[in-house]
Amino acid sequence: MPGLVTPQARIETMDINFHDPSDIPLSPDEVRIRELRVEPFPDRRRVRLFIEITPFQQKPNCEIKIFTQSGSEAASLSIIEAIDYKMQFTVHLKDESISGEYVAAMEVYYFEPGQSDQAPEPVRDGEIHQLPDRVKPVDQRQVAFSISGAQDAG
Repeated sequence: MPGLVTPQARIETMDINFHDPSDIPLSPDEVRIRELRVEPFPDRRRVRLFIEITPFQQKPNCEIKIFTQSGSEAASLSIIEAIDYKMQFTVHLKDESISGEYVAAMEVYYFEPGQSDQAPEPVRDGEIHQLPDRVKPVDQRQVAFSISGAQDAG
């Protein structure tokens, strides 16, 4: 019968690669930051982060902090167990529309195996939840950027 799939029918498949097949996933100790780029939005209250790390065998964690030229923290972002090696995020700055020089600092790390020194905390219904308190940094990078343009007051 036409249109019916029979056990004898040939089923064609297609492989779809979302990553470069020559880009081999690396072990945790070999994971590196390939790109950290920051583009401020015209409103000067947000920035877009472009992040690329090497392909990985185990999901890494990332911590990104943005500092003002005086060293105070203007924003932060935590990524737990990243699932892709290319990422984009919009981050809102704490201070309103401040022009000036900034530094974005990124660290890629893994939780170290072993028991935590802290006592676990009950979460709900007797569940115990414990986060590792030891991390193993594998790479870090800093990039400077500026937010320019004065906004008229009033």
